[in-house]
Amino acid sequence: MKILSTTAAKRDFFNLVKDVAEEHTIYQIQHTSGSAVLLSKEDYEGLLETLELLSVPGFRESIQKSQQQIADGETFSLDEILGEIE
Repeated sequence: MKILSTTAAKRDFFNLVKDVAEEHTIYQIQHTSGSAVLLSKEDYEGLLETLELLSVPGFRESIQKSQQQIADGETFSLDEILGEIE
């Protein structure tokens, strides 16, 4: 995360928005009364989706179990499950 003053952000606002949208750079903009964060709409929506998923009871544990199964080689490929599709 890049940190900028409000003066610097104001001066280069167009380029900041472009950088955020195209490169997914995140900026912390500091002011004497507090800070704000500038991030792309796509990144913001991804954060909201992640929060929603992590609020589902048992979701995190399910992901951890799946990761362990992958590490232990307890998974099958799509071809192994469905066979060769023509």
